[in-house]
Amino acid sequence: MQYRRLGTSGLQLSALSFGAWVTFGKQVGRSLARDLLALAHDRGVNFFDNAETYNDGVAEQLMGDVLADLRFPRDSYCVSSKVFFGAVEHPLPTQRGLSRKHVIEACHQALRRLRVEYLDLYFCHRPDPDTPVAETVAAMDTLVRQGKVLYWGTSEWPAEAIHEAHRIARENRMYAPAMEQPQYNLLHRARVEVEYAPLYEAYGMGTTIWSPLASGLLSGKYRDGVPADARLAQPGYEWLREHVLGQGDDRLARVARLQPIAEELGASMAQLAIAWCLLNPHVSTVMLGASRREQLEQNLDALECLPRIDASVRQRIEQALA
Repeated sequence: MQYRRLGTSGLQLSALSFGAWVTFGKQVGRSLARDLLALAHDRGVNFFDNAETYNDGVAEQLMGDVLADLRFPRDSYCVSSKVFFGAVEHPLPTQRGLSRKHVIEACHQALRRLRVEYLDLYFCHRPDPDTPVAETVAAMDTLVRQGKVLYWGTSEWPAEAIHEAHRIARENRMYAPAMEQPQYNLLHRARVEVEYAPLYEAYGMGTTIWSPLASGLLSGKYRDGVPADARLAQPGYEWLREHVLGQGDDRLARVARLQPIAEELGASMAQLAIAWCLLNPHVSTVMLGASRREQLEQNLDALECLPRIDASVRQRIEQALA
């Protein structure tokens, strides 16, 4: 495993991390979750990602139970939660958003579900137009000073809102966001590479990127339809299927052109796509998801592909996706 600093902070995260979105509590039960977390930890993964809204809190409870079962040393891993959407299907106004009330209460609830005394990383899952940024920054600062959160950050915030959060934190001597959690992959690049470009140098922010495989599209498994065990086939995720596959055949054709490049490198298409994300020095960690042990094993092996992607291979990848 390789390790990278979270931006300019002192925290070192594994280059590949493991998340619970979609899978935990749906495709993945307790026995398999235990197997996957044990495999990841044995392979050097030290960051496990979660959120209050994942399966309405069930994903966090499942992860917390398994972490307790496995008894990893608490100083050997980092765990996260995210706040915004709420942990119930139809949240009341005080059960969602980024108000001081919900930020504080959601943190306490996540600590109970995950069975930990503090969150290593705590993200504002989306911007909240109904709450002043200053109120959210102050709430996060309170949690950090209380020792319940070590690093806080944002997820899919516009750059201007992140600038505002840093300005407020600087002027009031509060803790500022240390990281962003954006989507980033071969087909979704502009926000990380263009919009966020000023943030890395100005504030030393890191990124914990999600969906390196574009919800499986970049693995090539959707070329002949959607497998029954794929996340796009899961009930309640019809919106995701439409988002991934509802944009015509152009993206499928572009992905197909990556196949010969991956084969020449001796890698799967998934490994190529994951390794490509790590070529960006501003990516602190690439979050993986898996519903099978062999899937996680293969994706963790993406690190072996990384040294083979030289300048000429990168150019061929760009041409294939053009």
